[in-house]
Formats: sequence, C-alpha cells, structure tokens
Amino acid sequence: MQSEQIPVDWRTALEPALRGAEARALGHWLRAEEGAGKLIYPPRGSRLRAFQLTAPAAVKVVILGQDPYHGPGQAHGLAFSVPNGVSVPPSLANIYKELLSDCGIARPEHGNLEHWARQGVLLLNTSLTVEAGKAGSHAKKGWEAITDAAVAAVAAQGEPAVFILWGKHAQAKAAHIPELANSDRHLVLKSAHPSPLSAYRGFFGSRPFSRANAFLSAHGRGVIAW
Repeated sequence: MQSEQIPVDWRTALEPALRGAEARALGHWLRAEEGAGKLIYPPRGSRLRAFQLTAPAAVKVVILGQDPYHGPGQAHGLAFSVPNGVSVPPSLANIYKELLSDCGIARPEHGNLEHWARQGVLLLNTSLTVEAGKAGSHAKKGWEAITDAAVAAVAAQGEPAVFILWGKHAQAKAAHIPELANSDRHLVLKSAHPSPLSAYRGFFGSRPFSRANAFLSAHGRGVIAW
C-alpha cells in the first residue's frame, strides 16, 4: 500500500480503515503474492487511480463493480475502464449499449472512462486488485474495508449523490452502509452486472445514466456528460 498515492482529502476520509487490521493484512498479503511471482492487476502505482481522479467532495455518482479486469493491459485503476488503445471489454461494450439506448450517445472508439471520473464519477470496485486470469481472486482479502469506507464517506456527505450498484457484490456493499441502506437523501440504483453473463437479467433497460442525471439536475448538482 505504501507505493500507492492517496490524495490528502481521501486519506483523511479513509484513515481509520487504512490503519485497521484488514488493510495491514492486505498489504502484507499483496507483497507476499508479488514476492511469489504472482502477476497482479492493475500494476503498482495505479491501484488507487479512482481516488486520484475524483476528490470526495466532487463525487456526484459512484459506479460500483466487483473487481478489476484480469486480462493483460486492461485494468488501470478505474472500474469498467481500460486505457486508450485497449479493446473494449464485453462488460464495457454492454455499458455502451445501454448508454446508447438510454441517452442516444453513440459508442466511443475507446474504453477510457477518465472523462467520467474527472466530472465526479467515482469508478470503484469492491476489490481493487486481482490476480491475472482469476476473477474474484482478491475478494475478502481486505480491500472491502477500504472501499466500504470510501462509499460510506461519500454517503455521509451533505450533498446528494447517485450510487449505481451493478451486480450482487456491489449491492451487498450497500446493505452494510446505513446511509445507503436507508437513504432518503441519495439515489441508489441497483441492477444486474453488465457482464454478458447477466446483462439481460436486468441491466439492459435499467436506464442508469438518464436517471442519474435527472436526480443530479433536480438537486442542483448539474449533470454528467456521459
């Protein structure tokens, strides 16, 4: 964890979790895994990219997924996003399909979602690392304490925000955060994950983008240029 740069404002919000036993155990475990030659994505230095691009006070929307892409060159610290020049993964392709259906926005030629992050969209996974080729391999290793704290910090702020929870892992997180589980200030949107395995079970047709913007606009927070 020492190699990851956490902005001061996020460090303040996450300090109790970062000092906790789970985060310390996570750091030791990650170093041991890398020392044993395991390939872990995203690479060191980019694992907290979501926090670096979107300050807590600037968060308007939280999009929560499961864990990073586990293919080479894909994960770069933002949930569902890939660097420029990398083929759009199937889950993101489905997100783009829903964006077209929902808002009439044509699919971009790239899969880099930094432009969302810079507008206040926190692109967060429940786990922020994964072993190459092994989806879900870093679940319950300690990341959850940190990402729970991040979601709770946004939910505890005074400004209304939208929480878009895609898939069972993301939805389970909300149940542990009182500000979301019983929210009358925020908009919480839940649907199936955009993966090809589940997108037709409720992701398609869920209209998260237009619903998020309608809520933000109604509460004086502007809109996201998706």
